[in-house]
Amino acid sequence: MSQLNDNIARAQDYMKRFREQGVLNHINGESVPADSGKTFETISPVDLSTLAHVAHGGASDIDRAVQAAEKAFKTWSKTPGKERRAILIKVAEAIEARAEEIAFIECMDTGQSLRFMSKAAIRGAANFRFFADRAPQAEDGQALRNETQMNVTSKRPLGPVGVITPWNTPFMLSTWKIAPALASGCTVVHKPAEFSPMTARLLVEIAEEAGLPEGVLNLVNGMGEDAGKALTEHPGIKAIAFVGESRTGQMIMAQAAPTLKRFHFELGGKNPVIVFEDADIERAVNAASFMIYSLNGERCTSSSRLLVHESIYEEVTRRVADIANGVKVGHPLDPDTVVGPLIHPEHEEKVLSYFDKAREEGATIAAGGEKVGTEGCFIRPTLFTNARNDMTIAQEEIFGPVLTAIPFKDEEEALRLANDTQYGLAAYLWTNDLDRAMRLTDELEAGMIWVNSENVRHLPSPFGGVKSSGIGRDGGDWSFDFYMETVNVSFPRKAHQVPRLG
Repeated sequence: MSQLNDNIARAQDYMKRFREQGVLNHINGESVPADSGKTFETISPVDLSTLAHVAHGGASDIDRAVQAAEKAFKTWSKTPGKERRAILIKVAEAIEARAEEIAFIECMDTGQSLRFMSKAAIRGAANFRFFADRAPQAEDGQALRNETQMNVTSKRPLGPVGVITPWNTPFMLSTWKIAPALASGCTVVHKPAEFSPMTARLLVEIAEEAGLPEGVLNLVNGMGEDAGKALTEHPGIKAIAFVGESRTGQMIMAQAAPTLKRFHFELGGKNPVIVFEDADIERAVNAASFMIYSLNGERCTSSSRLLVHESIYEEVTRRVADIANGVKVGHPLDPDTVVGPLIHPEHEEKVLSYFDKAREEGATIAAGGEKVGTEGCFIRPTLFTNARNDMTIAQEEIFGPVLTAIPFKDEEEALRLANDTQYGLAAYLWTNDLDRAMRLTDELEAGMIWVNSENVRHLPSPFGGVKSSGIGRDGGDWSFDFYMETVNVSFPRKAHQVPRLG
């Protein structure tokens, strides 16, 4: 308890300036209120108290931010990659220096536990380092020759881009989008999720103190229906990188269609973890439990459907239920907490509604299935058993610490169940049969598949989904492919006959 009280006191110190000054927009190097003067509250999911008042930006704020990004693009896009790298490395170092501040504020704003958020801040720095190191070669292309021509390709930054980030791990996911955009030579207008806006303010502050020129990274807070809509519709924005719900992605695509923007969407998931009878059961159970009960289950790659061979179904679900019942639910700044409060009362209400749906459809609640306490947005880690894949709890993204376990009888049924959803972000396969692993990974409808592993990210590898889970890929050179345009220049190697008309 003494450690928790100490952490809370330090968090209050970090957040003091936000309580006193509010969370402002940041445009062209200046921290400014919304043009309208309006604000909204960001609240603590621990006790629903107000953390800070946030600038409620709208179309005019977005327009000013885009103008600043357009002006800054003229010089930032021409800044040599080596110089961009040096600046972004300094940003990474500054993030590392303020990692505790970032983690504590993120915990209070999102409800995520400190044991995970402390690592998320460091991961944000790693993202900046990784993409910074690629900045000097970002424009490189190929030389393609035939007997009459030499074609030389190169890459050019697109221009100002819009980045719209979610509320679940906002700082890390912001760096995952913003770092490659900046490394490629693009400028950015960032609209963070309204539920968790505080660390976005820290990021732009850290970046400019580290030497990022004014106007290269701009921040406008607001709601999706005003600031978000204005950003996606603005003709000065050349691309939109968005992480969030699939339905929101559909709206963004429709809003931006008249301006023919480029999109990268990382959307929802209902990811299967498939456990065969020959798997290492202990490792599979631990991995499946980690991927649904860590980060409050509020992660796009969570293993939210547990597909288990019928011969080991009872054993696996019993073990998972034991883990769920043993997970500590508590204050996010308690070092022992695994599951903190869900992000917001609106989201808590959504997650709680699935407990009634599960009962109505005939599933068994083997663990959890209830709210914890009367204050805040705390719920118990939950396991549904005796479920079918056509149930609501197996088809809709719940986005909480809620796992649905479904038995299967053979490989064919496992594959059918795994693919029987609108989503296709990630899949996890547990088997010691190499031939089976090869067959199933060829047929699983998912953008990312882990065999005998939880989600372990390798930054050079592609990240993204299929079907309703997204468009495009992040990671490594795939990120630069999104933020840059490929140009081909053709040189003659010898004279050729030019057609003559008339």
